[in-house]
Amino acid sequence: MSDKSIGEIIASAMRSRFIETNGIRLEVHETGDPNGKPVVLLHGFPEFWYGWRKQIDALANSGYRVIIPDQRGYNRSDKPQGRFAYRLDYLAADIIGILDQLGIERTCLIGHDWGGVVAWHLAMHHPERLIKLVNLNIPHPKVMVKNLKNNPDQRRRSWYIFFFQLPKVPEFVLSKNNFENMIKILQRTSRKGTFTEQDFEKYREAWAQPGALTGMINWYRSSVRMMFVKRQSPRISVPTKLIWGMRDKALSDVMAQPSIDYCDYGELAFIENASHWVQHEEPAQVNRLILDFLNDRVQRFLHF
Repeated sequence: MSDKSIGEIIASAMRSRFIETNGIRLEVHETGDPNGKPVVLLHGFPEFWYGWRKQIDALANSGYRVIIPDQRGYNRSDKPQGRFAYRLDYLAADIIGILDQLGIERTCLIGHDWGGVVAWHLAMHHPERLIKLVNLNIPHPKVMVKNLKNNPDQRRRSWYIFFFQLPKVPEFVLSKNNFENMIKILQRTSRKGTFTEQDFEKYREAWAQPGALTGMINWYRSSVRMMFVKRQSPRISVPTKLIWGMRDKALSDVMAQPSIDYCDYGELAFIENASHWVQHEEPAQVNRLILDFLNDRVQRFLHF
């Protein structure tokens, strides 16, 4: 038995390269069958491709072409300056550009946290590029805005969004003592033992990339100014699976079913003992739900 961690084993099998997209360069990691059905995984805050380490083998071994970009602002990908460079339209265009560069017309898409926000946006505005959508612990944007306006419990849970609007202070607080407070965020919002010291070292390395912390936080700085903009076509026509860990401390599970209500073909799965970091804590169950959904060819999905 190798003494390498699962992350190290996966990393050694990944093919990584920088891809020009939407005027920037993103590092894109790929494994699995190059001729298989493509599936793109979009990480959230404060992760990078490594946040999908427990899903990669399951997808690759099932014959999928697995593609995981480090999104703008993260790890070694480009980090354009200013909050307006992190508008949702730009974040979505980054992914469309990757698909174009790889010659992929349509893909399955899986998102978590902020990656799920980008995934919802792509499903609303570019459904012709998607086969199926799976999101983890992230509500439909319309549902999130409604709850920020009208749900005091969700506003309390989302206090950090408003803290991140401050200039420079969040970067100082989160980076001091070798990112001690970033580590505490992961520990306090996850089940005990979810992240190992080896995991934290990999996260620290990604967060320490020049400009990364500001780039990551700029996603939030841009979001508050854009979240109240009315957008057309909130309906989701792409077949969608929403997986939700019910012990999420940041996002209330009351937003799950209303999110599915926006979907023409939607399925919802709750995982009772999982937190926001559901794909880390219950990988076997999450992987089974994902693969069952992606492999489903029942009549209601045939025309997709």
